[in-house]
Amino acid sequence: MKTAVVDNKSVKIINRDIPKVNQNDVLVKMKTCGICGSDLEKVFGKYGMKSTRIGHEPAGEIIEIGENVKDFNTKDRVFIHHHVPCYSCHYCYNEDFTMCGKYQTSNIEPSGLSEYILVPEWNVLRGGLVKLPDNINFNQAALIEPIACCIRSLNKLDMKKADKVAIFGAGPTGLIHMILAKYYGASQIILVDINNFRLNFAKNIDPTITTINMTNNDNNNLDSLVFSKVGNIGVDISIIATSNLDALVQSLKITRRGGIISLFGVPSKDSDFKIDFNLIYSKELKIVPSYATSEKEIHQTITLLKNNIIDFEPLITHKFPLDNSFDALKYAHKAKDAMKIIITSSG
Repeated sequence: MKTAVVDNKSVKIINRDIPKVNQNDVLVKMKTCGICGSDLEKVFGKYGMKSTRIGHEPAGEIIEIGENVKDFNTKDRVFIHHHVPCYSCHYCYNEDFTMCGKYQTSNIEPSGLSEYILVPEWNVLRGGLVKLPDNINFNQAALIEPIACCIRSLNKLDMKKADKVAIFGAGPTGLIHMILAKYYGASQIILVDINNFRLNFAKNIDPTITTINMTNNDNNNLDSLVFSKVGNIGVDISIIATSNLDALVQSLKITRRGGIISLFGVPSKDSDFKIDFNLIYSKELKIVPSYATSEKEIHQTITLLKNNIIDFEPLITHKFPLDNSFDALKYAHKAKDAMKIIITSSG
């Protein structure tokens, strides 16, 4: 079978044996798999977490099950969650599932960017494999994981109706945050980026948002631009949906006293920058990181999609076959005229 692997700032397709299915494992034929910011960081940047496997937003069809597997059958259409916690450690007791040691070391084999994906016993028995409702197609299924990540981010912020929100980064997760924030009741949304295609793309989805292109402005007048839209108090919530840490510095100025900043984008390992901590202290700003997602938000997302509450599929602008995975990643990295990019199987 073919699988994509990271190779010195590049991606190559290699052939390897189809994984053996043990008594509690499930083998899935990949149908779609999304490309995300952490994949780009693993290839083109310095990813700070343990795994270097690319492709963690897969969905597909079961083609083989272990002899002890009872809850699934061949031909079931499924979403696969690559990391699964233990549900019994100190972190899990406190619902910090993504901090669980098993969450951070569990994985699928060999990755989501593979013709066939082995879902191991650990994942199968702990909610890492979920049947798709009949009305969720594979394109939508490739969006489940990033939507769930954004839901977890917003759930941690305790967003209130009529909150004013600034989002830094108009990539796929920035727009998912935008769509969800409006659904959660945000009264004003300001989207900040340097990519005019993506800002216009967002405006077509929601004409009521305000967009700011920082290529036409400097960092020193962003706060005055935002205050002119929302008032001098500032926004209630800022969401950093980019790896550019300048956005975090800017958010300190535009977020109101007592407001919340979500650190969602994936920063490079060993990131370092100068920050005025007195500003955080004097304004009582709360900075809340949000890494990955859990089974809870996965099921919240599937419910949203199943009931046609929000349509996220228009975010998909490009599809590439598995053989062209590196082209897909390069295209996503340049982001010249792309939003969400997904990889599809060859058959």
